[in-house]
Amino acid sequence: MATKIATIQLANGSTIKIELYPDSAPATVANFEKLSNSGFYNGLNFHRVEPGFVVQGGDPNGDGTGGPGYKIKAEFNERKHVTGTLAMARASDPNSAGSQFYICLAPAPFLDRQYTVFGQVTEGMDEVQKIRRGDKMTSVTVETV
Repeated sequence: MATKIATIQLANGSTIKIELYPDSAPATVANFEKLSNSGFYNGLNFHRVEPGFVVQGGDPNGDGTGGPGYKIKAEFNERKHVTGTLAMARASDPNSAGSQFYICLAPAPFLDRQYTVFGQVTEGMDEVQKIRRGDKMTSVTVETV
């Protein structure tokens, strides 16, 4: 099976590469790919940074309240929340994810099977660790390699 790789370009010039998991979360990966390749994430910021826990972005409002105007169903799976895990953020309703995502800065096993894990950082984790609240993504793209 071909591999899907997400590339996040940060405003500071650094790059983050993430291998996506369409086998574990097919609808979530398809949604992220559609949003990414349509330019939805371009210029959005990381509105939540919890040192030693997560960085979160993907909200067009920039404050944790926004989304793409629709919600997707949860695809909880056996993938673990380890350093570099990419997963969908959501409200209390398990089926309330839309566009917001987070990357784990450290293992977070208490989130396992509570949030949809759909990728893993493969390059640039050092850059993820440096993200501060308000840092912007200049572009997010997904390609099949």
